[in-house]
Amino acid sequence: MKTKFAASVLSALLYAQGLLGFAALATVLLKERAHAETAAGADILSGPSIIVVR
Repeated sequence: MKTKFAASVLSALLYAQGLLGFAALATVLLKERAHAETAAGADILSGPSIIVVR
């Protein structure tokens, strides 16, 4: 009985570790993507802009 309990606890821990690893990978990839989009947007909007409306 203790062996089955230990196996189920180990399985749950490995599953949780896999989910955390996947979440960490997704966070890193999304952060890099957001940083790339911000850098691309900064190139377009660099420098002072004046809009004159008459």
